[in-house]
Amino acid sequence: MRLTEPCAPPTPEEIKSWIGGDAFDLWFCVTEMIERNYPGIFVPEWLYGGKKHGWSLRYKKGKSFCTLIPEKNRFALVIVLGAKERAQVETIREKLSDRTLKEYDKATTYHDGKWLLIDVDGSGILADVELLLSVKRKPKSAT
Repeated sequence: MRLTEPCAPPTPEEIKSWIGGDAFDLWFCVTEMIERNYPGIFVPEWLYGGKKHGWSLRYKKGKSFCTLIPEKNRFALVIVLGAKERAQVETIREKLSDRTLKEYDKATTYHDGKWLLIDVDGSGILADVELLLSVKRKPKSAT
């Protein structure tokens, strides 16, 4: 179940109420990690996909970086990996969790890349998310 009210993008309070407090803490961790690793690069953009798909929060600069999807009592993250990025994932497979590898291996590859959907349901998955996003775009060095 998705947030499908078309009037306006959901507020942080609405997201927290919809996905739940624990999932919202993880949502916050992911958005903060993106801001920390990619300062000033992305402007999050709310997209409305109609009554079927509802609202999602996309990070994009030129090409899509990732999309956060608030769902009832959870949230998911979509990362589209092109051919070069998939080759890079092959070099870091041993660093990814078994669960993420299973999802990666079963994800369908389309003309524009492999669409990986990850359920962000615990702090253990955050390291995988950060690693996969670093394949999409190298993080800025800490100064």
